[in-house]
This record gives sequence, C-alpha cells and structure tokens, in this order.
Amino acid sequence: MELRQLRYFIEVAERQHVTEAAEILNVAQSAVSYQITKLEEELGVKLLERVGRNIKVTQIGKIFLHYVKNALKTIEEAKEKVDEYLDPQAGTIKIGYPTSLARYWLPNVISAYKEDVPNVTFHLRQGSYAYLIDAVKNGEIDLAFLGPVPMKEPDLESKILFMEDIVALLPHRHPLADRKSLSLSDLRTDPFVLFPKGYILRKIVVDACLEAGFEPNITSEGEDMDALKGLVSAGIGVSLLPESTFYDSVPHFSVKIPVESPKVMRTVGVIIPKHREIAPSEKNFYQFLIQFFKKLNQFK
Repeated sequence: MELRQLRYFIEVAERQHVTEAAEILNVAQSAVSYQITKLEEELGVKLLERVGRNIKVTQIGKIFLHYVKNALKTIEEAKEKVDEYLDPQAGTIKIGYPTSLARYWLPNVISAYKEDVPNVTFHLRQGSYAYLIDAVKNGEIDLAFLGPVPMKEPDLESKILFMEDIVALLPHRHPLADRKSLSLSDLRTDPFVLFPKGYILRKIVVDACLEAGFEPNITSEGEDMDALKGLVSAGIGVSLLPESTFYDSVPHFSVKIPVESPKVMRTVGVIIPKHREIAPSEKNFYQFLIQFFKKLNQFK
C-alpha cells in the first residue's frame, strides 16, 4: 500500500469521477485507475464501483476513506513537526484563543512576533474556555490563551501573563452613567446581558454579584463580545466585561465605568501541555510571550 494510491483513492472518492481526479492530480486517467485497482487487489475488496459515467464509493470504501483521510492528515502533521525541528523560524504555530482576547491582545502579540520571525505561520482556532483546555490536553493544539488561567490542571503548564479589571458597561442614558466608579451593588436592580451558561466570563460576573450580595437578573444573552456590547448600547441592560476589550474604543451609546467594590479581576495567560513536548516554533513563541508581557508589566 503506497501513499500515492491512498491519495488517488481519496481524490476519486471525493469527486466521484476518475477524469476530474486525474486532472486535479495532474496524472493520466489510466494511472489513477491502475493504482486504485492495485489498492483494491491488495485489500481484497471493491472500494469504488462505476455508476454510469460516475464513480460511487462502496460501503466498505466509505469506511476505508474515513480512516485513510485521518491517517494522511496525521502523516502531514508529522511532516510539519519534522520541518519545524529543521527550521523553527518557519514552522506553524497552532494557537487557541477565546473571543475576549481576539480584538486586541491576540493581533498585537502576533504582529509583534512576526516582526522578529516573519516566516512563521499561525493557525488560529477560537473556542470556549472548556474546549481550549481539552484541545491542549488531547493534542489538537499545543498552546492556548485563556482568561482566567487554570492553575490546578495537572496536565497543563499554566503561565499568567497579566491581570486585568472587569469593568461595567452601561447604556449612556443610565442613571449612573456619569459616575467615575461604582459599587457592583449599585446595579442590583438592573437587567444584565451576559454570555450563556457554561461561559467562564458569565461565571466570573455571577460570582462577583453574589459576593456583592445579590443574584444578577440576566434578561438577555450573547455568544460574543460584540453582541453583548450591542445589547448594552441598545439599552437592553448592563454588563461586566474585561477592560482590554475596550482598548480600541467604547461602543456608541454606552459608557465604561470601573467597579470599585468588590474588585472584579481576571488573570490572562497561556497554557501548554505539561507531559508532551511542543514543537520548537511553538516553544519559541511561548518564550516570546513571557518576555513580551514581562516588559509590558514593567511599564505599568
């Protein structure tokens, strides 16, 4: 069984046409048919069958296709790892990130790193808090930004990069909109707009409200930062969001106000696997992150 045969089989199975597959592969149609016939003879089963002018994948062919695609994906990833060891400055860095870091910190950090290492490639994957933790654990990605940083996960190495305040976002016509700061208890009668259940930022806000002596009245939900900001701007309710999500601007028809009591904060950092070695390109980026934020924190 050769890699060439497997690639030919995948192309024909997905296109269900030998001629089209041969054109994409830039080889003769007879060569494609010959290699697939050899593959079927070796396996002892029919993977494809002709239906008129098209090709149909047999039932066992569909099962074989599933495993072959996964196998080739693993082989390609293995080759990428080898390439990274040969040249860490031109590898691929797979990063997971939450929506709360997507607008400001992520593009700034990547842009800064690309200035030093221009040939590196980034593969970015947005996900929920729980997903990103699991993805690093199971090897789907090797590095993820998180806020707050999980410090008690035995399979993860967690590094806090900085701390940030969680601030209140109010509609501009809110009675407290002209305040320089406020206590969380000042919002006890307000409707809240928060992330849905299961989102870590919702838990942070709910826990802070309970600490302030009340349970928030959550009347609306949004699954991304812009949605929540839009709901507040529309006067639907108030929200509590990380301060860094306002570094570029505060949404129209809303005001950002610091929360003084209780002080609501979160850690922001990066996680990598503790018991699995990461690639040199990712290791270089990890060390860059530590130094990048160390310098920033010195100037705060």
